[in-house]
Amino acid sequence: MRPELVTWGVIALALLAAEAFAPGAFMLWLGFAAAIVFILLLLAPLPIVAQVSIFVVLGFVFAIVYRKYFRKDKAPTDQPGLNRRADQLVGQILHVPAGIRDGQGQVQIADALWRVRGDDVPPGTRVRVVRTDGLELFVESE
Repeated sequence: MRPELVTWGVIALALLAAEAFAPGAFMLWLGFAAAIVFILLLLAPLPIVAQVSIFVVLGFVFAIVYRKYFRKDKAPTDQPGLNRRADQLVGQILHVPAGIRDGQGQVQIADALWRVRGDDVPPGTRVRVVRTDGLELFVESE
């Protein structure tokens, strides 16, 4: 048996087996690509460059087909802000104890300090959260 035939067979089986331990369908498609190279080698010998090229191209094609036709987008939820604490704060009125200087300040919400950005305001001003960017709150004067 030719060594490249054994190599592609082992690669295909290893990728397919790895999918069982790390599900996500990515290694599954690479395993299929390796299996196709294995089958092509059964039919006719191919140079190593052609083998690797076929594997890479099929891997890309299978990944694109999977993403387009088989991958389900996350189902819509009735709680889109769940686990997105900053987004839950949009619209809230906050008290800025130290004010905002040079466009930056801090507020304490529960047990956490949050960075706020907005127009400069004196200490003690009330502001409304208008949007977020990561863990940064953008505010406007109330």
